[in-house]
Order: sequence, then C-alpha cells, then structure tokens
Amino acid sequence: MKQIPYFFVIIISLFITGNVYAQDFGFGFGFDDENTGSSGSPLAVSVGGRVSASMMGFLDDFEAGAEHIELGDMFSGKLNFKAASSNAEGVINLNINASETPVTIDEGYVRAFFGKFDITAGLRKLTWGKADSFGPLDVINPLDTSAIYTEMADQTDLMGIKIARPMIHASFRLGQFSKIEGVFIPWFEPHRFTTDGRWSVSQMDMLNNIPEYLPVELPVDPWFAQAKLNTTLPELFTAASLDYAQAGLRFTTTIGSADVGIQYYYGWLPQPAVDINFVPPYMGEDGQLQANLSVAYKYNSYHQIGLDYAQVLFGFNVRAEAAANITEDLDGDDGSVYNPSIAWSFGFDRDLFWGINLNMQVTETIRLMHDKIGSNDIESIFAGDFDIEAGLPLTSTRLTAALSKKFFNDELEVRAAVVWGIEDNDCAVMPALIWTKDDIRIAFAGGFFAGDSDGQLGQYKDNHFLKVSIAYTF
Repeated sequence: MKQIPYFFVIIISLFITGNVYAQDFGFGFGFDDENTGSSGSPLAVSVGGRVSASMMGFLDDFEAGAEHIELGDMFSGKLNFKAASSNAEGVINLNINASETPVTIDEGYVRAFFGKFDITAGLRKLTWGKADSFGPLDVINPLDTSAIYTEMADQTDLMGIKIARPMIHASFRLGQFSKIEGVFIPWFEPHRFTTDGRWSVSQMDMLNNIPEYLPVELPVDPWFAQAKLNTTLPELFTAASLDYAQAGLRFTTTIGSADVGIQYYYGWLPQPAVDINFVPPYMGEDGQLQANLSVAYKYNSYHQIGLDYAQVLFGFNVRAEAAANITEDLDGDDGSVYNPSIAWSFGFDRDLFWGINLNMQVTETIRLMHDKIGSNDIESIFAGDFDIEAGLPLTSTRLTAALSKKFFNDELEVRAAVVWGIEDNDCAVMPALIWTKDDIRIAFAGGFFAGDSDGQLGQYKDNHFLKVSIAYTF
C-alpha cells in the first residue's frame, strides 16, 4: 500500500465539507435536488467506516514473562468515502493505524456507467470465481500472508488481507443474467511474505540464509574447499513496468438454477521461484581462490483457463471451481520455473441442526510432470540444477471448515474454524466468540497450530495466539 498523497487529502476535504444530496451508508444530510453533478443528475455523497481497538498476544510470550509480552497496535480504523451520480461514482477507502505510515489507501477508484457498459479505473480489489476462501480462480489481487490467520480468527470477510492493485476493469451486461468483463493490470506485485519474525515462511528463510545451509567445506576436490565463497542473496523484487502487465477476460451467466462462469487470465504467479547460479573456483585479482554463488527471486508468467459453478442442491449451497495453470516449463525440468498444474475447489454451506451452520471447502493443486522434478540439496546448488519444487508432494490439498451457531436473537455467535493441510499433516484451529449489538462488535478469538514443523501450517506451531477486539461501524 502507498502513503496517501496530498491530492487525496484535498479530495477527502471536499467530500466532508461539500453539500450532500442523499445518504447511501454511514451518515449524511439530505438537501434539495439543486445539488447536482456537472451533468445535472443528483449527486449523493456518503461517508462511513469503522473504528476498532484490539489486543493480540502470543502464548509463549505469556509464559516467558510480562517483559516479553507485546500486544501490538491497539487502534485501527477505516474511512470510506463515496460520491455517486446516475452515471458515475468515485470511491476512496482508507486504512488508519498506529504504524509509521498511519494513513494508507485501501482502495481508490472511479467508475463510469454507460447503460449496460461500465468501466472502472484506479486502485481496487476484485474477486473472481465463486469459492468462499481463496479459490483457484481468485487470482487478481496478491495477499498479505502475514495477516491471514490473525484475520481469519475473528473475521469471515478476508478482503482486508488482499492488496489492491491499479487496474482498468470493464463489464458489459448481456441480457438479464449474463455479463462479460475484462481487466488490465499494468504491473505486478507478488504476495507479501515476511522474511523474519513469527510469520516468516520457512522456505523464504532458507533462501535468504543459504550460507547457513552450506557445508563448511565446499564439495569436490581439496583445493576447491580452500576457495572463498562469495554469496549474493535475494533482494526485494520490483516489477513496476509494462513488462509485467496482466490481463483477463471473464464471462458469467445463469443456466436454469445454476450460475456458471468461464475465464482466461494471463499473469504472474504471486509466489516466488528462485534462480541459483554457481561460478566454480577461480583465481581472483588478489590471488585468493574464490567462487561465486548468487540467489535471485524470479516470478513465473502463466496462462490460466478456469471454470466455476454455483447452485443450491438439496438445501446445500454448492460452489466449485477448476483451473489449468500453464507455465513456461512445459517439460517440467526447469528448476527455476514452476511446473504447470491443475487446481480445483469444491465447497458448500448448509444449516444442519439446532441452528448450527457448516461451511466447508476443499482446495487442491495437482502438479503436472511431477516425475521431472529435480533436487534441492547442496550438491544440486553447485551442480546448477537446484529445483524450487523438489521435495514437495504431487498434490497440495487443504480443507477449510467453519461451524457456527448464534444465540440471543443472533447477537451472540460461537464459531470455530479449522484449516487442515492434508499432505503436510498439519492444521490450524481458530475458535471465536462474537457479540454484535447494532453497530458494536466485540470478539474473543484464538489461533492454535499443530503438525509437522515443515508444513505450511505446522511451521507456526509456536505462534498460538489470543485476540480480543471491539469495533464500531458507522
């Protein structure tokens, strides 16, 4: 996210001080219809948002003593501004927190309507596909991976961990139930991974600390072991150029009682691959025998063709997606490029008994040409055939389920969410108690991790946390 520029401050001031015709959400005051846009159509301006305070602590900090406990930034907020007329609307959504950059832009865009056609340009979050929880077709916005589980603990809407991207989005309605839409994203941003701290990813740690994984003596001949090893480690990746432009096209319609969609997307995989180059020992200018090892992040381009489906069947709200992700490694033997893959998800929600609701989703990725995968040991680094996918299973399957029940006229909700990595044999369990009264929401939640420490979830098994929050929405 970017620091808010001065012209946005000016726009916000105009939103707050300008005349208001009608109230869409939040607060506003009605005036006569003489307040209009330049086209003569009535102008509606609205302001809304959320103010919240929260504390989150990790259980191992509590055990270590009060001097080790850090509860994080207590305050956070959102301000949402919207101005709309009959043929256009402008939106600015801001995040407010106590960090070094206290105000950041969550979304900011303008949309124009031309009958059945509309076009939007700006910084936006856009969801494609029908899965509830990050299905294979939801490819447009990258994620802040460090906030997934702390947000999932007490929230069902996870738009907050998506990173808005600059884009041009257009849609055209074909009849009453069909729509075609296209998106163009001028440059690329990957998922955000932390490289240190509690939520760092173990694989990223390894890539950033390769010298710690190397043997004291380099392999091969004795004279080789005497060489000084020069290492160049990964740097922050930037791709703010049209060389990394992305685009997609999506068609949705209704057939009988089923909603179906088909999409094509060309973009860049948001998780990094790695390119490792090793230069064998040579005599340096200073007369010292030395060797060079460089590690660089790279991001792979790919084409995606996908289908999705949603329907109510026998009381189940069913959702399904399937996608083919086609990378440049069509032979499966390029260690710096991810293999092509097939991905699918299937989910449903249904009220069971005693007012209990179940929401469940299974998502799986199947790697193609898996038998062509190389290795990722020390020897492969020096041999020049290190493979980023080495050691990973053929499939990656994740089950996400949430059980919830409401009491006292739906004011009190008891909920428990579980994420299970089947191949990794690890899981995360997140119980929550949520009380909502009008515009006030109080939540007590926790997150607990278990399983293999090499798994995507098990690597966080020292990160058990408790979280309490109160929020006012206006």
